[in-house]
Amino acid sequence: MNTAADSHDADEGASALQVLLPALRRWPDVEAPNLFAADASDRLILDSCAAASGTGSWPASITVIGDHYGALALGSLALGSTSVRVHTDSLTARRAIEANLARLMPETAERLDFFPLQQVAAQASVVLLALPRGLDVLGEQAAAVAAVAAPGARLFAGGRIKHMSRSMNEVLAAHFERVDVSHARQKSRVLTASSPRAEQPASSFPATATHQVRGTSFTLHAGAGTFGNARLDPGTRLLLENLPDLSEHSTLVDLACGNGSIGIFAALRNPQLRVDASDHSASAVASTLAAAQRNQLAGRITAVQDDALSRLPDASATLITLNPPFHIGNTVTADIAFKLIDDAARVLAPGGTLLCVFNSHLRYRSELVRRVGPTRQLARDKTFTVTASTRAH
Repeated sequence: MNTAADSHDADEGASALQVLLPALRRWPDVEAPNLFAADASDRLILDSCAAASGTGSWPASITVIGDHYGALALGSLALGSTSVRVHTDSLTARRAIEANLARLMPETAERLDFFPLQQVAAQASVVLLALPRGLDVLGEQAAAVAAVAAPGARLFAGGRIKHMSRSMNEVLAAHFERVDVSHARQKSRVLTASSPRAEQPASSFPATATHQVRGTSFTLHAGAGTFGNARLDPGTRLLLENLPDLSEHSTLVDLACGNGSIGIFAALRNPQLRVDASDHSASAVASTLAAAQRNQLAGRITAVQDDALSRLPDASATLITLNPPFHIGNTVTADIAFKLIDDAARVLAPGGTLLCVFNSHLRYRSELVRRVGPTRQLARDKTFTVTASTRAH
């Protein structure tokens, strides 16, 4: 039976959310008037969980996966959780959540902690999940939850309807006994998966694939959360096919390294070269290190999580490679590419080179000239353009 005190606590939580969600910032991620730190799907996930839990009985312990800026994690704290376990693959997202926590709810900081995907849902009863772009990633997340969560666990997975498909229901149903679909609200929907199956399907990840470019063979080994998985995407292939002579360089900084294909290929072709790779994604870093191991390059390739190149000082590199993303989450925008290009320009020494590949229709060349320096085209096909930009003195 719900009491007046329960109802009062629920009302207080709802009021706290109304203040909290609009106050969230995306920093240190790209900020712009059309980019938001919380959306209708975040609110629907929280509301769906609250409705399933009962008025006034928000779960004390919550697991959050895929939160971008803290809407789900901080929202859970505002609603009364005393323990929030978070997994986000993106270092930028983690830093944004931490920054929002320190700014808006510093008194609750000890109630929130971050965990690897395989550990975050250990014995969890309630999991909140921001639906990812790819079905492979969703499958990896669902499998990780189902393997370690409590027997009757419920997972509330939400997103914008335009980015959802019936295949997401099928992926969740492979790992949970029951999947329910919410009514639509503000162009969002929540899938509620209940009770992990006793027998889980075999996973196809991490995936392994061998590729050959210009007579050089190399193997990629990647998790589902890594851009391209173990495939060689066409833009990267065009860059590798037109990679210039690197014999005068001793170090390559591989920015937004993904599955490590650029650094692996360059190191195999240039025995003197050491590769300093980084990506905001933990999955990408792990995949790059695994690929280095499989190609006997572990001694010459390092990979770390970073937000752009924040770990590197100004004017410290002579060669940087970049295949920039053109979206942030489900939002198509050039802002993330420009953030990476600007940081590459900062880190390049005068006379240093940025090798970049991008979708030709995006026409980044003028921006490369403005942000880095003189830029020449190395290759172009019907989809992609490869350029070399020289840092102006």
